[in-house]
Amino acid sequence: MSEEMNQVEVKNFEVGDKVKGQVTKVEEKQVIVDLADSKLDGIIPISELSSLHIETASDAVSEGDELELEVLKVEEEALILSKRKVDAEKSWETLEKKFNEGEVFEAEIKDVVKGGLVVDLGVRGFVPASLVEAHFVEDFTDYKGKTMTFKIVELDKEKNRLILSHRAVIEEEKGKQKHQVLESLQAGQVLDGTVQRITDFGAFVDIGGIDGLVHISQLSYEHVEKPSDVVEEGQKVQVKVLSVDRDNERISLSIKETLPGPWDNISEKAPKGSTLDGTVKRLVSYGAFVEVFPGVEGLVHISQIAHKHIGTPHEVLSEGQGVKVKVLDVNEQDQRLSLSIKDLLEKEQEEVTDYELPEENKGFSLGDMIGDQLKNLKK
Repeated sequence: MSEEMNQVEVKNFEVGDKVKGQVTKVEEKQVIVDLADSKLDGIIPISELSSLHIETASDAVSEGDELELEVLKVEEEALILSKRKVDAEKSWETLEKKFNEGEVFEAEIKDVVKGGLVVDLGVRGFVPASLVEAHFVEDFTDYKGKTMTFKIVELDKEKNRLILSHRAVIEEEKGKQKHQVLESLQAGQVLDGTVQRITDFGAFVDIGGIDGLVHISQLSYEHVEKPSDVVEEGQKVQVKVLSVDRDNERISLSIKETLPGPWDNISEKAPKGSTLDGTVKRLVSYGAFVEVFPGVEGLVHISQIAHKHIGTPHEVLSEGQGVKVKVLDVNEQDQRLSLSIKDLLEKEQEEVTDYELPEENKGFSLGDMIGDQLKNLKK
Protein backbone atom coordinates (compact mmCIF):
# COMPACT_ATOMS: atom_id res chain seq x y z
CA MET A 1 0.00 0.00 0.00
CA SER A 2 1.30 3.45 -0.89
CA GLU A 3 2.20 5.97 1.75
CA GLU A 4 -0.72 8.14 0.62
CA MET A 5 -3.22 5.31 1.02
CA ASN A 6 -1.82 4.52 4.47
CA GLN A 7 -2.41 8.09 5.55
CA VAL A 8 -6.00 7.86 4.31
CA GLU A 9 -6.50 4.62 6.24
CA VAL A 10 -5.03 6.13 9.38
CA LYS A 11 -7.52 8.97 9.27
CA ASN A 12 -10.33 6.44 9.67
CA PHE A 13 -9.20 5.78 13.26
CA GLU A 14 -9.37 7.86 16.40
CA VAL A 15 -7.78 7.54 19.83
CA GLY A 16 -9.94 5.26 21.97
CA ASP A 17 -11.25 3.17 19.09
CA LYS A 18 -11.48 -0.58 19.73
CA VAL A 19 -9.90 -2.77 17.05
CA LYS A 20 -9.04 -6.44 16.50
CA GLY A 21 -5.71 -7.63 15.24
CA GLN A 22 -3.57 -10.71 14.72
CA VAL A 23 0.03 -10.86 15.92
CA THR A 24 2.34 -11.15 12.89
CA LYS A 25 5.67 -10.41 14.52
CA VAL A 26 6.96 -10.47 18.10
CA GLU A 27 10.01 -8.31 18.64
CA GLU A 28 11.83 -7.82 21.94
CA LYS A 29 10.20 -4.53 22.93
CA GLN A 30 7.12 -4.39 20.70
CA VAL A 31 4.60 -6.47 18.77
CA ILE A 32 3.37 -5.94 15.18
CA VAL A 33 -0.27 -6.80 14.47
CA ASP A 34 -2.30 -7.06 11.28
CA LEU A 35 -5.53 -5.15 11.83
CA ALA A 36 -8.78 -6.78 10.71
CA ASP A 37 -10.70 -4.93 7.99
CA SER A 38 -7.71 -2.68 7.35
CA LYS A 39 -4.50 -2.71 5.39
CA LEU A 40 -2.73 -1.02 8.27
CA ASP A 41 -0.23 -2.47 10.71
CA GLY A 42 -0.55 -1.77 14.37
CA ILE A 43 2.25 -1.51 16.91
CA ILE A 44 1.88 -2.54 20.55
CA PRO A 45 4.76 -1.25 22.72
CA ILE A 46 5.90 -3.72 25.42
CA SER A 47 4.54 -1.37 28.12
CA GLU A 48 1.03 -1.80 26.66
CA LEU A 49 1.03 -5.59 26.51
CA SER A 50 0.44 -6.40 30.17
CA SER A 51 -0.53 -4.82 33.44
CA LEU A 52 2.59 -6.47 34.90
CA HIS A 53 6.22 -5.67 34.21
CA ILE A 54 7.61 -8.02 31.53
CA GLU A 55 11.15 -8.30 30.17
CA THR A 56 10.34 -9.22 26.57
CA ALA A 57 7.17 -9.05 24.46
CA SER A 58 7.15 -12.86 24.05
CA ASP A 59 6.32 -13.11 27.78
CA ALA A 60 2.84 -11.83 26.97
CA VAL A 61 1.90 -12.86 23.40
CA SER A 62 2.86 -15.20 20.55
CA GLU A 63 2.62 -15.00 16.75
CA GLY A 64 -0.88 -15.79 15.51
CA ASP A 65 -2.64 -14.60 18.68
CA GLU A 66 -5.93 -12.78 18.05
CA LEU A 67 -6.10 -9.67 20.21
CA GLU A 68 -8.64 -7.03 21.18
CA LEU A 69 -6.92 -3.65 21.27
CA GLU A 70 -7.48 0.05 21.84
CA VAL A 71 -6.03 2.87 19.77
CA LEU A 72 -3.63 4.96 21.83
CA LYS A 73 -2.14 7.16 19.15
CA VAL A 74 -2.71 7.76 15.43
CA GLU A 75 0.56 8.24 13.58
CA GLU A 76 1.07 8.99 9.90
CA GLU A 77 1.32 5.39 8.71
CA ALA A 78 0.52 3.25 11.74
CA LEU A 79 -1.54 2.97 14.86
CA ILE A 80 -0.08 2.69 18.35
CA LEU A 81 -2.25 0.19 20.22
CA SER A 82 -2.80 -1.11 23.73
CA LYS A 83 -3.75 -4.61 24.78
CA ARG A 84 -3.37 -3.71 28.45
CA LYS A 85 -6.14 -1.08 28.44
CA VAL A 86 -8.72 -3.41 26.86
CA ASP A 87 -7.83 -6.22 29.26
CA ALA A 88 -8.06 -3.85 32.22
CA GLU A 89 -11.42 -2.43 31.13
CA LYS A 90 -12.92 -5.90 30.88
CA SER A 91 -11.26 -6.95 34.13
CA TRP A 92 -12.53 -4.02 36.21
CA GLU A 93 -16.13 -4.99 35.45
CA THR A 94 -15.50 -8.59 36.50
CA LEU A 95 -13.47 -7.55 39.52
CA GLU A 96 -16.08 -5.10 40.77
CA LYS A 97 -18.64 -7.91 40.65
CA LYS A 98 -16.31 -10.25 42.54
CA PHE A 99 -15.63 -7.53 45.13
CA ASN A 100 -19.30 -6.68 45.68
CA GLU A 101 -20.29 -10.34 46.02
CA GLY A 102 -17.30 -11.28 48.20
CA GLU A 103 -16.41 -14.02 45.72
CA VAL A 104 -13.47 -16.37 46.29
CA PHE A 105 -11.45 -17.09 43.13
CA GLU A 106 -8.16 -18.62 42.07
CA ALA A 107 -5.17 -16.78 40.59
CA GLU A 108 -1.55 -17.54 39.87
CA ILE A 109 1.25 -15.69 41.63
CA LYS A 110 3.15 -13.95 38.85
CA ASP A 111 5.81 -12.25 40.90
CA VAL A 112 7.25 -11.86 44.38
CA VAL A 113 8.12 -8.26 45.23
CA LYS A 114 9.14 -6.37 48.32
CA GLY A 115 6.23 -6.39 50.71
CA GLY A 116 4.10 -9.04 49.04
CA LEU A 117 2.95 -10.87 45.93
CA VAL A 118 1.69 -9.81 42.50
CA VAL A 119 -1.05 -11.46 40.43
CA ASP A 120 -2.34 -10.64 36.96
CA LEU A 121 -6.11 -10.31 36.75
CA GLY A 122 -6.06 -8.14 33.66
CA VAL A 123 -5.21 -5.54 36.28
CA ARG A 124 -2.20 -5.75 38.54
CA GLY A 125 -3.36 -7.20 41.83
CA PHE A 126 -1.23 -6.85 44.95
CA VAL A 127 -1.26 -9.17 47.97
CA PRO A 128 0.46 -7.51 50.96
CA ALA A 129 2.66 -9.89 52.98
CA SER A 130 0.33 -9.61 55.99
CA LEU A 131 -2.62 -10.83 53.87
CA VAL A 132 -0.96 -13.89 52.34
CA GLU A 133 -1.34 -16.36 55.21
CA ALA A 134 -2.89 -16.45 58.67
CA HIS A 135 0.62 -17.13 60.02
CA PHE A 136 3.91 -15.26 59.58
CA VAL A 137 5.94 -16.21 56.48
CA GLU A 138 9.65 -15.48 56.45
CA ASP A 139 10.34 -15.98 52.72
CA PHE A 140 7.86 -15.85 49.82
CA THR A 141 10.29 -17.09 47.12
CA ASP A 142 8.50 -20.44 46.69
CA TYR A 143 5.16 -18.73 46.09
CA LYS A 144 5.97 -17.64 42.52
CA GLY A 145 3.96 -19.72 40.05
CA LYS A 146 1.70 -21.05 42.79
CA THR A 147 -2.08 -20.90 42.31
CA MET A 148 -3.97 -19.65 45.36
CA THR A 149 -7.47 -18.60 46.36
CA PHE A 150 -8.21 -14.92 46.99
CA LYS A 151 -10.82 -12.38 47.93
CA ILE A 152 -10.66 -8.72 46.92
CA VAL A 153 -10.39 -6.55 50.02
CA GLU A 154 -9.85 -3.16 48.32
CA LEU A 155 -10.71 -1.91 44.84
CA ASP A 156 -10.26 1.58 43.40
CA LYS A 157 -10.49 1.81 39.63
CA GLU A 158 -9.60 5.52 39.53
CA LYS A 159 -6.33 4.89 41.38
CA ASN A 160 -5.77 1.56 39.60
CA ARG A 161 -5.59 -0.04 43.03
CA LEU A 162 -6.48 -3.70 43.61
CA ILE A 163 -5.65 -5.38 46.93
CA LEU A 164 -6.19 -9.11 47.40
CA SER A 165 -6.13 -11.38 50.43
CA HIS A 166 -5.61 -15.13 50.76
CA ARG A 167 -5.72 -14.78 54.54
CA ALA A 168 -9.35 -13.60 54.32
CA VAL A 169 -10.23 -16.86 52.52
CA ILE A 170 -8.53 -18.93 55.24
CA GLU A 171 -10.32 -17.02 58.00
CA GLU A 172 -13.68 -17.32 56.24
CA GLU A 173 -13.20 -21.09 55.91
CA LYS A 174 -12.18 -21.30 59.55
CA GLY A 175 -15.29 -19.34 60.51
CA LYS A 176 -17.56 -21.78 58.62
CA GLN A 177 -15.72 -24.76 60.09
CA LYS A 178 -15.92 -23.25 63.56
CA HIS A 179 -19.69 -22.78 63.22
CA GLN A 180 -20.17 -26.38 62.05
CA VAL A 181 -18.08 -27.78 64.91
CA LEU A 182 -19.88 -25.58 67.44
CA GLU A 183 -23.27 -26.79 66.25
CA SER A 184 -22.25 -30.46 66.38
CA LEU A 185 -20.67 -30.44 69.86
CA GLN A 186 -22.43 -32.15 72.74
CA ALA A 187 -21.47 -32.40 76.42
CA GLY A 188 -19.95 -35.80 77.13
CA GLN A 189 -18.22 -36.24 73.75
CA VAL A 190 -14.60 -37.40 73.81
CA LEU A 191 -12.51 -35.82 71.04
CA ASP A 192 -8.94 -35.62 69.81
CA GLY A 193 -7.36 -32.18 70.03
CA THR A 194 -4.12 -30.22 69.90
CA VAL A 195 -2.87 -27.88 72.60
CA GLN A 196 -2.77 -24.42 70.99
CA ARG A 197 -2.03 -22.03 73.85
CA ILE A 198 -1.09 -22.30 77.51
CA THR A 199 -2.07 -19.70 80.11
CA ASP A 200 -1.81 -19.46 83.89
CA PHE A 201 -5.36 -20.72 84.30
CA GLY A 202 -5.34 -23.61 81.81
CA ALA A 203 -4.77 -24.67 78.21
CA PHE A 204 -6.66 -23.89 75.00
CA VAL A 205 -7.13 -26.98 72.83
CA ASP A 206 -8.07 -26.97 69.12
CA ILE A 207 -10.77 -29.58 68.50
CA GLY A 208 -11.16 -29.07 64.75
CA GLY A 209 -11.36 -25.39 63.92
CA ILE A 210 -12.41 -24.10 67.32
CA ASP A 211 -10.60 -23.81 70.63
CA GLY A 212 -11.94 -24.98 73.97
CA LEU A 213 -10.54 -24.30 77.43
CA VAL A 214 -9.19 -27.01 79.69
CA HIS A 215 -9.19 -25.28 83.08
CA ILE A 216 -6.14 -26.00 85.26
CA SER A 217 -8.38 -28.06 87.57
CA GLN A 218 -9.30 -30.31 84.62
CA LEU A 219 -5.76 -31.07 83.43
CA SER A 220 -4.98 -33.88 85.87
CA TYR A 221 -6.16 -35.70 88.96
CA GLU A 222 -3.00 -34.46 90.63
CA HIS A 223 -2.70 -30.90 91.91
CA VAL A 224 -1.20 -28.77 89.11
CA GLU A 225 0.86 -25.68 89.94
CA LYS A 226 1.38 -24.57 86.34
CA PRO A 227 -0.38 -25.91 83.22
CA SER A 228 3.01 -26.01 81.44
CA ASP A 229 4.07 -28.70 83.95
CA VAL A 230 1.66 -31.20 82.38
CA VAL A 231 1.00 -30.07 78.76
CA GLU A 232 2.93 -28.29 76.01
CA GLU A 233 1.93 -26.41 72.84
CA GLY A 234 1.44 -28.71 69.86
CA GLN A 235 0.77 -31.74 72.07
CA LYS A 236 -1.97 -34.15 70.91
CA VAL A 237 -4.50 -34.82 73.67
CA GLN A 238 -7.88 -36.44 74.25
CA VAL A 239 -10.52 -34.22 75.79
CA LYS A 240 -14.04 -34.62 77.08
CA VAL A 241 -16.60 -31.89 76.37
CA LEU A 242 -17.96 -30.59 79.69
CA SER A 243 -20.20 -27.78 78.39
CA VAL A 244 -20.92 -25.74 75.24
CA ASP A 245 -22.02 -22.09 75.24
CA ARG A 246 -22.93 -21.51 71.58
CA ASP A 247 -23.97 -17.89 72.03
CA ASN A 248 -20.59 -16.87 73.43
CA GLU A 249 -18.63 -19.58 71.56
CA ARG A 250 -17.18 -20.95 74.79
CA ILE A 251 -16.35 -24.62 75.22
CA SER A 252 -15.24 -26.20 78.48
CA LEU A 253 -13.10 -29.30 78.13
CA SER A 254 -11.43 -31.83 80.40
CA ILE A 255 -8.31 -33.91 79.92
CA LYS A 256 -8.64 -35.34 83.42
CA GLU A 257 -11.94 -37.07 82.67
CA THR A 258 -10.40 -39.03 79.77
CA LEU A 259 -7.71 -40.47 82.08
CA PRO A 260 -8.12 -43.54 84.29
CA GLY A 261 -9.70 -42.44 87.59
CA PRO A 262 -7.45 -42.39 90.64
CA TRP A 263 -9.70 -44.99 92.33
CA ASP A 264 -9.60 -47.39 89.36
CA ASN A 265 -8.02 -50.71 90.43
CA ILE A 266 -7.37 -49.31 93.90
CA SER A 267 -7.84 -52.82 95.35
CA GLU A 268 -4.77 -53.90 93.38
CA LYS A 269 -2.75 -50.76 94.10
CA ALA A 270 -3.61 -50.74 97.82
CA PRO A 271 -4.54 -54.27 98.90
CA LYS A 272 -5.64 -54.91 102.47
CA GLY A 273 -2.63 -55.27 104.75
CA SER A 274 -0.23 -53.38 102.46
CA THR A 275 1.99 -50.53 103.64
CA LEU A 276 1.97 -47.22 101.77
CA ASP A 277 3.67 -43.83 101.96
CA GLY A 278 1.25 -40.95 102.31
CA THR A 279 0.83 -37.28 103.09
CA VAL A 280 -1.52 -35.85 105.71
CA LYS A 281 -3.95 -33.66 103.76
CA ARG A 282 -6.63 -32.75 106.30
CA LEU A 283 -7.06 -33.08 110.05
CA VAL A 284 -10.58 -33.39 111.46
CA SER A 285 -11.86 -34.09 114.99
CA TYR A 286 -12.32 -37.81 114.27
CA GLY A 287 -9.08 -38.50 112.42
CA ALA A 288 -6.77 -37.63 109.52
CA PHE A 289 -7.18 -37.87 105.74
CA VAL A 290 -3.98 -39.14 104.15
CA GLU A 291 -3.30 -39.03 100.40
CA VAL A 292 -1.65 -42.28 99.29
CA PHE A 293 -1.97 -41.79 95.48
CA PRO A 294 -2.77 -38.63 93.48
CA GLY A 295 -6.48 -38.03 94.08
CA VAL A 296 -6.82 -40.94 96.54
CA GLU A 297 -7.25 -40.14 100.24
CA GLY A 298 -7.90 -42.61 103.02
CA LEU A 299 -9.09 -42.04 106.60
CA VAL A 300 -6.91 -42.78 109.59
CA HIS A 301 -9.45 -42.85 112.42
CA ILE A 302 -8.31 -41.11 115.59
CA SER A 303 -8.15 -44.53 117.26
CA GLN A 304 -5.64 -45.65 114.60
CA ILE A 305 -3.22 -42.74 114.96
CA ALA A 306 -1.30 -43.66 118.11
CA HIS A 307 -1.15 -46.37 120.79
CA LYS A 308 -1.67 -43.82 123.52
CA HIS A 309 -4.92 -41.97 123.97
CA ILE A 310 -5.06 -38.60 122.15
CA GLY A 311 -7.72 -35.92 122.38
CA THR A 312 -7.36 -34.60 118.79
CA PRO A 313 -5.24 -35.64 115.78
CA HIS A 314 -3.52 -32.24 115.98
CA GLU A 315 -1.59 -33.45 119.03
CA VAL A 316 0.60 -35.79 116.96
CA LEU A 317 0.01 -34.90 113.26
CA SER A 318 0.19 -31.81 111.06
CA GLU A 319 -1.04 -31.15 107.53
CA GLY A 320 1.61 -31.83 104.88
CA GLN A 321 3.40 -34.35 107.11
CA GLY A 322 4.67 -37.54 105.44
CA VAL A 323 3.54 -40.75 107.12
CA LYS A 324 3.55 -44.50 106.60
CA VAL A 325 0.15 -46.16 106.75
CA LYS A 326 -1.22 -49.67 106.71
CA VAL A 327 -4.36 -50.48 104.67
CA LEU A 328 -7.04 -51.88 107.00
CA ASP A 329 -9.86 -51.97 104.47
CA VAL A 330 -10.43 -50.95 100.83
CA ASN A 331 -13.79 -50.31 99.12
CA GLU A 332 -13.29 -49.41 95.45
CA GLN A 333 -17.01 -48.99 94.71
CA ASP A 334 -17.61 -46.47 97.49
CA GLN A 335 -14.10 -45.00 97.10
CA ARG A 336 -13.23 -45.55 100.74
CA LEU A 337 -9.93 -46.49 102.24
CA SER A 338 -9.41 -47.22 105.97
CA LEU A 339 -5.84 -46.74 107.13
CA SER A 340 -3.76 -47.10 110.29
CA ILE A 341 -0.63 -45.32 111.43
CA LYS A 342 -0.65 -47.04 114.84
CA ASP A 343 -0.20 -50.54 113.41
CA LEU A 344 3.20 -49.56 112.03
CA LEU A 345 4.46 -47.99 115.26
CA GLU A 346 6.16 -49.98 118.00
CA LYS A 347 3.88 -50.33 120.94
CA GLU A 348 5.08 -48.08 123.72
CA GLN A 349 6.30 -49.89 126.82
CA GLU A 350 3.44 -50.35 129.25
CA GLU A 351 3.80 -48.68 132.65
CA VAL A 352 5.07 -51.09 135.32
CA THR A 353 2.69 -51.19 138.34
CA ASP A 354 4.34 -53.96 140.41
CA TYR A 355 7.37 -53.11 142.49
CA GLU A 356 10.47 -54.69 141.00
CA LEU A 357 13.79 -55.13 142.74
CA PRO A 358 16.87 -53.52 141.38
CA GLU A 359 19.02 -55.92 139.37
CA GLU A 360 21.80 -56.00 142.01
CA ASN A 361 19.35 -57.03 144.78
CA LYS A 362 17.81 -59.94 142.91
CA GLY A 363 18.42 -63.27 144.74
CA PHE A 364 18.19 -61.82 148.31
CA SER A 365 15.22 -62.59 150.53
CA LEU A 366 13.22 -60.01 152.41
CA GLY A 367 14.46 -61.61 155.61
CA ASP A 368 18.05 -61.11 154.58
CA MET A 369 17.41 -57.42 154.05
CA ILE A 370 15.63 -56.97 157.41
CA GLY A 371 18.36 -58.96 159.12
CA ASP A 372 21.04 -56.66 157.79
CA GLN A 373 19.12 -53.65 159.06
CA LEU A 374 18.81 -55.19 162.57
CA LYS A 375 22.55 -55.84 162.71
CA ASN A 376 23.17 -52.23 161.93
CA LEU A 377 20.84 -51.12 164.72
CA LYS A 378 22.66 -53.30 167.27
CA LYS A 379 25.90 -51.62 166.47
